[in-house]
Amino acid sequence: MHVYSIPMRVRFRGITRRTGLLFEGTAGWGEFCPFEEYDDDEAMAWLACALEAANEGWPAPVRDRIPVNCTVPVVSPERAHEIVARSGCSTAKVKVAESTLADDCARLEAVRDALGPKGFVRIDANMLWDVDTAVTAIKAMDKAAGGLQYVEQPCHTLDELASVRRRVAVPIAADESIRKADDPLKVAVSGAADIAVIKVAPLGGVRKALEVAEACGLPCVVSSALETSVGMAAGVALAAALPELDYACGLATLSLLDGDVTSDSLTPVDGYLPVLTTPPLPDRIAEFETGDLAWVERFQRVLSR
Repeated sequence: MHVYSIPMRVRFRGITRRTGLLFEGTAGWGEFCPFEEYDDDEAMAWLACALEAANEGWPAPVRDRIPVNCTVPVVSPERAHEIVARSGCSTAKVKVAESTLADDCARLEAVRDALGPKGFVRIDANMLWDVDTAVTAIKAMDKAAGGLQYVEQPCHTLDELASVRRRVAVPIAADESIRKADDPLKVAVSGAADIAVIKVAPLGGVRKALEVAEACGLPCVVSSALETSVGMAAGVALAAALPELDYACGLATLSLLDGDVTSDSLTPVDGYLPVLTTPPLPDRIAEFETGDLAWVERFQRVLSR
């Protein structure tokens, strides 16, 4: 087992370092990296995903490359423009609702300028708005962005998402409403959202996530949980195995980390990631390894549940 700690290029999700644990099984490497605020019950799905990668492997892919979006954190308009222009992606996902509406709109204007008129802009509010705030903000941001592809999880509950959906023209995507549900296979999202955001680690692996995607009955976008390339490969495997893939996926998040555990990093070329049949070897783990035994204890505790 190897515990890693990698600095973030900018604060993201409230963290400045990404930490987790890598281990090798009979089929390859797995990555166990639930965020530190998650309890053991929630971490069980993340471990199931890592064990699948290490011991079982993944279903056969139906495509050999995955279109991806670049991710724009809460940064200045100038920095946002630079991130998008350098990415090579034709779709950008912009984090909003953590700064003022004026700041968010200025960032979106810069993103649109960098993408050009044919690019796609999507926003993610991470459940930070109430219904009225969401409606006002979405309308303003849709104008600032020159058209939004969709808004991800503007509010907390499915009822709130449904209310927003009735009042705006921008499509609504559900993320936390699916992966944090008591039973993701049974959550009824079709009346509250137009798109399902699927994350492989919080859902328990590629095979379980494919079941959730089918149960949702909506077009799917596969997004990362801020893993290294070892864990990210499972998300790519999920996107590669979906019967249909109508949208670019949120799997180009290595740009948020200041380093990677492998020399075969999953970085996009011309807006696409290659599909791997096994996770890459963590041949650079020594550069980021830490002796934090808390992660080993957490792994063993969750494994024993």
